[in-house]
Amino acid sequence: MRTRLIAVILIPLIGVLLVLGGAFAVSAAHSVQQQFHAQQLGDLATFATSARQALLTGNAAVVDGEAQRYRELYGTRIVVVDRTGSPITADGEQAAELDASTTTQIALALSGRRGEPSQDVSPWQFGDAVLVEPVFDGRDVVGAVVVVSSTEAARGEILRQWGVLAVIALLATSVAVFVVVRLAAWVLKPVQRVDEAMEAIERGDMDARIADDTGPPELRRMILLFNNMAGEIERVMSRQQEFALNASHELRNPLNALLLRVEVLATGLGPEWHDDVEETREEGRRITRILDTLLSFARSGHGDASLARVDLARVAEGRIDAWRDAAARKSIEFELSGPSRVFSVTDRTIIESALDAIIDNAVKFSPDGSRIQVATQRFDGGGCGIVVRDHGPGLAEEELEHAAERFWRSAGNQNVPGSGLGLAIATDLLVSVRGRLTVAAPGGGGLAVTLRLEDGEQG
Repeated sequence: MRTRLIAVILIPLIGVLLVLGGAFAVSAAHSVQQQFHAQQLGDLATFATSARQALLTGNAAVVDGEAQRYRELYGTRIVVVDRTGSPITADGEQAAELDASTTTQIALALSGRRGEPSQDVSPWQFGDAVLVEPVFDGRDVVGAVVVVSSTEAARGEILRQWGVLAVIALLATSVAVFVVVRLAAWVLKPVQRVDEAMEAIERGDMDARIADDTGPPELRRMILLFNNMAGEIERVMSRQQEFALNASHELRNPLNALLLRVEVLATGLGPEWHDDVEETREEGRRITRILDTLLSFARSGHGDASLARVDLARVAEGRIDAWRDAAARKSIEFELSGPSRVFSVTDRTIIESALDAIIDNAVKFSPDGSRIQVATQRFDGGGCGIVVRDHGPGLAEEELEHAAERFWRSAGNQNVPGSGLGLAIATDLLVSVRGRLTVAAPGGGGLAVTLRLEDGEQG
């Protein structure tokens, strides 16, 4: 943002400076050119009278001395020609140096008209500037005066003025860049602080705030609104945390009582109930682990995963057994496939809870007498997971991206009991162990939900 803001301000500003600088440069060059041509005209006026006298008397000495002085002092050559175009003051070498353009101007002057300068004075144009003036005796043209002036001094003056303009433009640009950069930093500093505060809140630092007097007045209202929003988020999360802590704590007492009751009842049951009692104990212990995980989430905002080497095939098999009775009420059968050993370093309780949410969703939406396919899988490029495929109504292609959103229900499935939280909970659980959940609509109908873990190994 800072770079874009600086560019938005500087580009038009530099454009304006270039336009103004170019205009001043053209004006300066034009001024020097006018002064140079004025000087040439002054030289012509100076020699016009003496040139007429020399032409009428035939005595070149009248102008030779002054012409020589001009040449030595200013580098300006003065050539006087008669009505035939022959020089009377220049030697043969000087006459030979008069080019075709000068000869044309001399012819024009001998016809009674003043010639135009042979070239403008510009830094990129070299050579002498020539100006020719006719010499009259009454109404008759008796000759012409040729002024051949060096443009070196004029070109140097133009370059000097352009250099001054360039330095001024460079200084102005530097000052503008400095001011714009400082201004952008001043304007964007509160925005940067808002960004830093948002990142801090994302990391779990709910105390992050911004001073109310930060930045210009136009941004202080935004900062005030941000601080109010952060405070409200902190209060909401605090209430949620308190609820989770209280709920977890209150659930422990009846759970412990229930487990104790199971142990008491188990003493009066025969050996044929041993497997059922053990499964009940295991489910009780699993619920205890879930409550521990919930307490960890509530205290820290994220779960403290207990990582270990977990066989996903065994996890899938165990959760299918736990859900088999619930599925049997709708005459739904489970089909387990895939590799018999698929290992991942993850948290077993979190994976079981996420898989429970997925299977619960599949059982809920599967029609009576259908089949739910559960498959362990190793993915190309690494990673492993569990795929749960049902044959229910499924979702349209445009609905798939909403499947894991909290409280979202498809318009076609509103009559099915549920809260719309199952897949959302599974997604949140998997994030805590660097996993993810994907939902797809396979051919043949139904829904395929994939529990994917990046850390997988072959058993």
